[in-house]
Amino acid sequence: MSSRPSDTKATKKTAPRKKPSETPSFTGMVRLAIPNKGRIAAPIMDLMEKSGLHLPDLSERRLITRTLDPHVEILFARPVDIPEYVATGAADLGITGHDMVTERESDVEELLDLQFGKATLVLAVLDDSDITSVHQLKGAKIATEFPVITKRYFAGKHIPVNIVLVGGACEATPHLGIADAIVDLSSSGNTLKTNRLRVIDEVLVTSTHLIANRTSLATKKEKIGEIRLALESVIRARGQCYLMMNVKRTSLEAVKNVLPGLSGPTVMDVASSEDLVAVHAVVNEERVYALINSLKRAGARDILVMSIQRMIR
Repeated sequence: MSSRPSDTKATKKTAPRKKPSETPSFTGMVRLAIPNKGRIAAPIMDLMEKSGLHLPDLSERRLITRTLDPHVEILFARPVDIPEYVATGAADLGITGHDMVTERESDVEELLDLQFGKATLVLAVLDDSDITSVHQLKGAKIATEFPVITKRYFAGKHIPVNIVLVGGACEATPHLGIADAIVDLSSSGNTLKTNRLRVIDEVLVTSTHLIANRTSLATKKEKIGEIRLALESVIRARGQCYLMMNVKRTSLEAVKNVLPGLSGPTVMDVASSEDLVAVHAVVNEERVYALINSLKRAGARDILVMSIQRMIR
């Protein structure tokens, strides 16, 4: 007896469609190069901590170290090498001086001025020198650790000079007869005065910058933006403090008149039988000393002054 084919068709089961993630999480790694030593190394480490990119115990510092963020690692390098590490993609981001970026002529994006490590690259001669103008240095010997910047500076003024490359102690070269003038970094001017040197021109103003690899900016844009925001929020909070106080409603206008703020004070009702309001404001910490007495006279009380670690707009 032959069997008949079944009238029932098998139903093909299909897997449910996966909804595409609206905000895919970053799964790669961003490498940030920072100085392993030098005058800006300590402020940078402080910036790392305050921004939330905490580093582990550095008693045994490695070349590459992870941070609290599993997608961010730190590469310790010489400040002068950082621009090229970033330009070539060995690091996605770097923190170094604008002078270093300019000297290495590195093809990077300067994302953020971190506003510390400020200095000026100056042209200086001996105190007792007859030279008062850069135009008197035609054919002179110029000692510097910044040959590229120095050559560009003199070329821009059409003054031929002989560059003497030194690796340190630039201030001593005029006294030793090695050079007629120097081009060197100066932050306070004290080192120049101590070595009896006089500035005759400013060559370049510099400070510490966050720099980025151009390709990384496109491929890791979201994560790099997150790091930039973290660092920028610390920079913005510097020199600011947070004031909180209670004020009787009848004295509110008087308090507001003496209280500066980034966008005006925030006023909130207080659950009190005295008809109080709470007033909060961000102010420059240099003004706090004088403000306290003015606020008291205007009717403020229970005044609290707090430091600010990060400020995000």
